[in-house]
Amino acid sequence: MSLRERIGVDLGRKIRLEEGIEWAAKNGVKYIDIQLDTAANALTTFDDKRAAGVRAACEKHGVHLGLHTLSAVNVAEYSPYVSDAVDEYLRSYIDIYPKLGAEWVVMHAGYHFSKDKELRMTTGLERLKRIAGYAERKKARILLENLNKEPEDAEVHYLAHTIEEWRYYWGLLSSPAIRLSFTVNHAHLVPEGIEGFVAALDMSQVGEVRLADTLRNGYEVHLKPGAGNLDFGDTFRRVEGKGFKGHYTNAFGSPCCLI
Repeated sequence: MSLRERIGVDLGRKIRLEEGIEWAAKNGVKYIDIQLDTAANALTTFDDKRAAGVRAACEKHGVHLGLHTLSAVNVAEYSPYVSDAVDEYLRSYIDIYPKLGAEWVVMHAGYHFSKDKELRMTTGLERLKRIAGYAERKKARILLENLNKEPEDAEVHYLAHTIEEWRYYWGLLSSPAIRLSFTVNHAHLVPEGIEGFVAALDMSQVGEVRLADTLRNGYEVHLKPGAGNLDFGDTFRRVEGKGFKGHYTNAFGSPCCLI
């Protein structure tokens, strides 16, 4: 499979899933991922009949489907009742995974409020261990994403946005159900940069590389290639040079303007 064929698209919340599959088929896109949280694609809208139709459409067109949980749901949540709801939310993505014929689901490490960082990290790690065990039983594959830097003086900060923080969770890779989703534009926002992340990664543990342009050491923004200063040629050479064989996901724009 050529590099071009390995580059997919993050549909996000932009399009009804069935329409997204048809769009991908018409444009020669083999990999898509989508969020199942709102409107026409909410998890609760997929009964057995609809799920079977999605699965059949992916099989017909040779489209590989991934799911993407919402980063606003705090995987590091420890408050009573809300904590149980986060577990249920993540399990619901695993439960629908085989029904839709999905092949991966992107998850996150959560976020902290500065003073409670250590507790949030341990809470998130324990939750991901539980979800990994659940995914193993359901034969699902989770990809843990490195998230973005927030401004230094922000109260809320995403976890796993530096190599050091992301590495805290890498013990989860002992589970066959957990691999990594490497977002290069997030790496571009921190001092170690894409070069540092690629050097630290074992690409056999990376199931997906996510792409968007952005500004070096800037803040979170998903730009079209050329609108920022990320060197895509150098990034592909580094990632491919370390033996990455998986798919890439474009995470910018809307489907109508990506091809």
